[in-house]
Amino acid sequence: MSKLDKIRLVALDSDGVVLNDTYSPVIESFVTMHGGAYTAHVERHVWGSPQLAAGQNMALACKLPWTAKETIAAFFAHREEYLRTHPVEVTEGAEELLATLREVDVRVVCYGGRNREYTFDRYLGHLAGYFDAEIPYVDVNDVRPGTKEIVRDIFGYEFDEVVFVDDINRVAEVTRALGAGFIGVPASMPHNFQREEMVATGVRHLVDDIRKIDVDLLHTVDQELAAGTHWSGR
Repeated sequence: MSKLDKIRLVALDSDGVVLNDTYSPVIESFVTMHGGAYTAHVERHVWGSPQLAAGQNMALACKLPWTAKETIAAFFAHREEYLRTHPVEVTEGAEELLATLREVDVRVVCYGGRNREYTFDRYLGHLAGYFDAEIPYVDVNDVRPGTKEIVRDIFGYEFDEVVFVDDINRVAEVTRALGAGFIGVPASMPHNFQREEMVATGVRHLVDDIRKIDVDLLHTVDQELAAGTHWSGR
């Protein structure tokens, strides 16, 4: 076992990291089918927002005469159609990454914008043994992005003792502001803007395959957090 010196917890985003991305393609489709333009601004203000805020922002982007609740309900109905041909699946390499995290002896939690029963129990239950026994999953919908809440309120750690792995730059921005660690798995569909935004934020470590988050990379991040050099420009 190759233990880390600084990192005590690794927090893994659900959709887009350990599960395939079944939200951003639906957002893009929903916006364009209702006459809106899918831009970096729209992506930023919809993806990763609390559900009602996302509904409101999609309604504004498409100039829909609907409430936030009506819009988000229509969005989830559209997503159900999408899931008929693009089902939710565990990301290839997810168990390999979880085994690597076990090797470095850190606590592991998954987080996302839906409740535990929907996201974790249904799709990741067979991998539950890799996650923290007490707190395997955190629903962050009401407190998005939820980084502060996960680190301080739920686990009681210092920010530089936690690393987040996410596909959305908004999470990178907040972890940088707080001084937590971050490894980006930027959403990379043709319509996404996350890679260039993560680069602009100063994310040092970007991977296109979660299996590239290996022991060596984790030790590098661990040393950077210990030295206060994890974020470029800090």
